[in-house]
Amino acid sequence: MARPRSGTPTTLEAYFSGQPESLALFEAVRALIAEIGPAALRVTKSQIAFRRRTAFAWVWRPGLYLRGRGAPLVLTLSFRYRHPSPRWKQIVEAAPRRFTHHLEVHTAADLDLEVRQWLRDAWAAAA
Repeated sequence: MARPRSGTPTTLEAYFSGQPESLALFEAVRALIAEIGPAALRVTKSQIAFRRRTAFAWVWRPGLYLRGRGAPLVLTLSFRYRHPSPRWKQIVEAAPRRFTHHLEVHTAADLDLEVRQWLRDAWAAAA
């Protein structure tokens, strides 16, 4: 399978084509962010970014890159520190003092109060 080019723009409909479970989880994340405040959306073939002055959250479908049955959606948040929660699937220091945290989202129940606080923190830091 050819990997999508990350910066190529697309539509939400194309990104989630045939993936209703992933789309429903994306809509839940989008609703949580809308409750916090305004954010621009950038949809590419590989991910969807939520932005203020800078990007602060991304959602993506692991099935585009990984074989096997995984989570229908991954939520990635950017912080200036390594967050200690054991819930993160992976944490990567993408640049000095810039850590990307990957959270697998299997159901809407995964988007609990703790995740909502992480979204608020990431949103505030992107101002």
